[in-house]
Order: sequence, then structure tokens, then C-alpha cells
Amino acid sequence: MALITVRDLSVGYDGHAVAEGLNFSVNQGDYLCIVGENGSGKTTLMRTLLRLQEPLSGRVLTGDGLRKNEIGYLPQQTVLQKDFPASVREIVMSGFQGRCTLRPFYSKEERRLALGNLRKMGIEGLADRCYRELSGGQQQRVLLARALCAAGRVLLLDEPVSGLDPKVSAEMYGLISGLNRDGITVIMVSHDIQAAVTHASHILQLGKDSFYGTRDEYLESPTGKHFLEHKEEGEA
Repeated sequence: MALITVRDLSVGYDGHAVAEGLNFSVNQGDYLCIVGENGSGKTTLMRTLLRLQEPLSGRVLTGDGLRKNEIGYLPQQTVLQKDFPASVREIVMSGFQGRCTLRPFYSKEERRLALGNLRKMGIEGLADRCYRELSGGQQQRVLLARALCAAGRVLLLDEPVSGLDPKVSAEMYGLISGLNRDGITVIMVSHDIQAAVTHASHILQLGKDSFYGTRDEYLESPTGKHFLEHKEEGEA
């Protein structure tokens, strides 16, 4: 059974749809990359999947026992957030807040898991550093570790390498792929189509020429070929 099923979904703001008629499903272990031109509704769809805003029409269904506290989210970071005056450990631990309910303290198990997620991201030695003193790549690793604390099964990432140089971006993609191989289901919004077709198992393209299918199906489709050619011409 699918973890997330989208049926005839339209998303947007103030009654204005930016993406319509979406139908797709995400199964355990999938790595779905959402691509499309600016303004095609990628972030709006992500927010709708997270129930941060209501769909204009259609439905988002969860299955296979997926609970809200098993979904982690890494949004695009604002300038203000980059200057947040807290320690790395405090930020990572805050990923457990959705599970704490009325408890005023984190449990021993949560502290152990947080340390494990810091270790997975290769930043265990930064635990006591101030977040705003870190480089952009280090900050993204911190936020990914935080999202992992919230994610039991599914990780949603909105442009996780935005503003990072190519080397650091490649390292982040490697970390995300490693998490997926370890069993975390990944849904990622990205403008980087080359990374999408390298790492993702499935592609959802939003816009006039929409598409949903496996990576191989996308590469063989007229939609995928046209979009890839257009991106390559724009970067040349």
C-alpha cells in the first residue's frame, strides 16, 4: 500500500491554481524528485502534502499506517534562520518537538537518536557550536539531521542544496541518497534536473507538459527529453 496517494489534486492560493489534475503515489523506499520551471507549483505542492495548506480540490491520502510524526521536513532556509543564535545540538533536538507533546524534556532515547543523526551527517564534532557561525553546507547538514529526528519514514526536502557550491551540493545529494538506501522515503523539490535523474527513482514534472513515472520512463519520454534539452541550453 502506498504511503502517500494524490488524487485529482489542484493546489494554489486564493482560489488560483498553480498546478492541477495531479495524480501520483509514493511507496516505501521511493525517491521522488519534483521538478519544473519557476512558478509551476513545486513548493505549493510540498506544503499541501504536509497539510500546511489546504488543496483547492482533490485529495492527499496517507496509507500503510503512516503517521504525521513520521514525516520530516526541510524547507528552504530564510536569511533570518541562517542567523539563528542556538547551538547545533539544540536545533537538531528540536526535531523531536512534535513527539514530545506535554513533556518538558527530551528523553534519553531522543538524545541518543539525535547524536546518531549528527553522526550520520558527519557533524558530530559541531554539536556545541553556534549554528549561525557555520558555513552554508554545515547548516544544511544540521537541518537535515533535525529533519531526520522528526522523520520515522518519510523526508520532504525543498531545494536542499540552494545556494551551495557544486562540491557541497554533491556531498548533500550523496547524504540524501544514503538515507534513501537506508530505508527513508524521500520527496524532494529541486531545480537541478541533472541531480534528479541521477539520484531519484521517480520524477514528477509540474507545468504545461506534466509527467509522473520512473526515472527511466522520464528519460525516454518526450517531456523528459525536451525539459533536459531546454535546461542544458539555458546553462550553456
